[in-house]
Amino acid sequence: MKNRILSTLFMLLLVLTAMGAKKPKYIFYFIGDGMGLSPVLCAETYNQTVLGNKEPLLMLQFPVASVATSYSASHTITDSAAGGTALATGHKTKNGMLGMDADTVAVKSIAYELQDRGYGIAIATSVAPDDATPGAFYTHVDHRNKFYDITKDMAQSGFDMFAGGQLRGTAPQGQPDVRTVLSNAGYSVVDGPAKWNEQKHGDKVVLLNQPYHLTHIGYTIDSIQGNLTLPFITQACLDHLEKVSPKKFFMMVEGGLIDHALHPNDGGAAVKELLNFDHSLRIAYEFYLRHKDETLIVVTADHNTGGMAAGVNGGSYTLRMKNFDYQRISMQAMQLECQRMIKSGDNIIWDFMKQYLQDKLGLYSAIPVNEKYDRALQEAFHATFVDKNTQEKKTLYLSLNQFVARTFQILDVITGIGWTTGSHTADLVPVCAIGVGSELFQGFQDNTEIPNKIRRLCGIKEHQSK
Repeated sequence: MKNRILSTLFMLLLVLTAMGAKKPKYIFYFIGDGMGLSPVLCAETYNQTVLGNKEPLLMLQFPVASVATSYSASHTITDSAAGGTALATGHKTKNGMLGMDADTVAVKSIAYELQDRGYGIAIATSVAPDDATPGAFYTHVDHRNKFYDITKDMAQSGFDMFAGGQLRGTAPQGQPDVRTVLSNAGYSVVDGPAKWNEQKHGDKVVLLNQPYHLTHIGYTIDSIQGNLTLPFITQACLDHLEKVSPKKFFMMVEGGLIDHALHPNDGGAAVKELLNFDHSLRIAYEFYLRHKDETLIVVTADHNTGGMAAGVNGGSYTLRMKNFDYQRISMQAMQLECQRMIKSGDNIIWDFMKQYLQDKLGLYSAIPVNEKYDRALQEAFHATFVDKNTQEKKTLYLSLNQFVARTFQILDVITGIGWTTGSHTADLVPVCAIGVGSELFQGFQDNTEIPNKIRRLCGIKEHQSK
């Protein structure tokens, strides 16, 4: 009883302190999609043991480091729509729903509430801007796949800037396409980094990736020439907000490709995406250093994906994270390249693919392959490229042929990385914060509390989630 009273008094003190403190003028909200504690641990291990950095990831250096739950109103394990809605609005909702509570009543995000108070608003992501997490900040739909309706809400939001991959909405017959919808609402639509640097644009702008066969901006590990990167997007949004709303602004930055890499269990790509996310965070941190008394940075995740672990069932105590250094291609890109090889009709022989594995993943060269794994790889190669066996391993974002799936499974075992699933988990997610009012984010919390704490700091009435 005594401990409970002390805890209550402590929280009351924090509230009173926050009420008397300065309101943050500049708020950065970084969300790593799928970035649970385990991927962060793996990225930090790589950061220290392979890159040789003595300092931890930037987010882990923040004075506040805590955790949050992520369950939705309908499931113990949330999807990104419900998780994003909780982080954007402070309301629990059912999986699949955006910007609505569990009763399908539209709820207001902190982005809209801050906009009402004169803040400039930017929403940035490495995936499609009409995806679940960014959408949670501006749309109200009962299903996350209503992309055309989501884009209409984007156009009507009046936010200063959106940035990310390509939009996916298909216009109903007789209706304007999504780019026209945005243009008609006064938005300049800019494609790719080159045009961003060359092209003049107005106060309202949507920065999209250059035309690309995938809707996201491409994995960091694939280094696709001419594509946007998350650091570029982050800097572009910051530059734009400093121009159109220099006195105060709110910016949400999503590392969406962390989740995309974790779903098919691509450990190397996931680690590189998380490091890229942390690099993007540094852009906000450098701004914070210039405006320490006016800036708040909060970092969290909507959920954990994959159940990634630094340790594999039946493995040793040795973790060979250096293996990720030899990986030069994402699992998705390798799958697409193998598909092209098969469709070409060329006679693909094992010696060619063995060299391919050396060049792209370091297998057989930097990474030794024993007789057992060599036999397994050759069997998967024969089934895929000779027998043309169509059996595939299906994940959320792609289907993998036997050869690609088996290759990465073996790479994981050799590296010492384990997985529990190709989907989401109910694991806790990190919460890191620095700046004005960051002490409020201490301690165990639910994801709905995070936007409410931002509200509290800005003098906005908190929401009660059902």
